[in-house]
Amino acid sequence: MNKKNLRILVVEDHPFQLRAIQCLLESYGFSQITLTDSAAGAMQKMLGVSHPFDILLCDQCLPDLSGLDLIKMASDLNLISHAILLSSLTPIELDELAKEANTLKIPLLGCLQKPLKQLELRNLLTFAYL
Repeated sequence: MNKKNLRILVVEDHPFQLRAIQCLLESYGFSQITLTDSAAGAMQKMLGVSHPFDILLCDQCLPDLSGLDLIKMASDLNLISHAILLSSLTPIELDELAKEANTLKIPLLGCLQKPLKQLELRNLLTFAYL
């Protein structure tokens, strides 16, 4: 899939982080970016489209649901193809989340620690459109 056609849903409850992620994705050439600040808003957006999002880029610590739970729900309902989890948790805690996602058979491309490292995000996104 061409990255210009990749449909990305970003879920982040901090407005500055949400805007920063959007700018970063746009700088990589992605143009089909949908933004929301909550799990409820994400579900509404995912249920309101005819095709699954290619990537759900999601904060782990949302006010209304954990990011991993949102990803699991979206995956179970076939609303996403892949996901990337973002968090300020420690690398050890992120590894535990990745293991849990693997056990639950969640299509997680990876977990990234915030603040985001541009190269790490770009590398994970590359797997989605190759």
